[in-house]
Amino acid sequence: MGIVILFAVGLFTMIVVGYFIGVYNQLVQVKVNVDKSWSNIEVLEKQRYDEIPKLVKVCEGYMQYERDTLEKVITARTRFLQAKGPADMAQAGSEMSGALKSLFAVAEAYPDLKANQNFTQLQQRVTALENEIADRREFYNESVTINNARIMQIPYAFFAGMLNCKERELYKVAEADRANPEIKFAFPR
Repeated sequence: MGIVILFAVGLFTMIVVGYFIGVYNQLVQVKVNVDKSWSNIEVLEKQRYDEIPKLVKVCEGYMQYERDTLEKVITARTRFLQAKGPADMAQAGSEMSGALKSLFAVAEAYPDLKANQNFTQLQQRVTALENEIADRREFYNESVTINNARIMQIPYAFFAGMLNCKERELYKVAEADRANPEIKFAFPR
């Protein structure tokens, strides 16, 4: 009878320890997913910002009167390199997207620039990176949401504090980017 009780206590202990190991592993997994998804954003943002000097260099020869537009792009790039955390990076990313849109819009007035193969390739590359960054931001927010929900759920909430698991900040769109765009149609008279 003593052996049966000892076996039952041992089995119960193994189940409890196994359960705690499972909870710990799940908390670690969601934390690692958030970190990985953030790193993916940083890699693509870095690629985009590495392309900016090339794009500016190609444009400089054609856009002699558009110095202000080029300087905005360079300033936005510098701001990104100094950004820390999701909120700051979101603001810097928004500024960069706006500066690039302005640059591409101004480029429309320069037929020789639009015909330049280097400019076209860089424009397509930056646009593709913008799309990938948007996808990665979505994945990051999904990972953060899972992390934040998990550390608030029972039984994870009991262990999250002990394991230093904290709520993470979502990647939010800048307030300026939430405004409805103004659309005007120019009808012929």
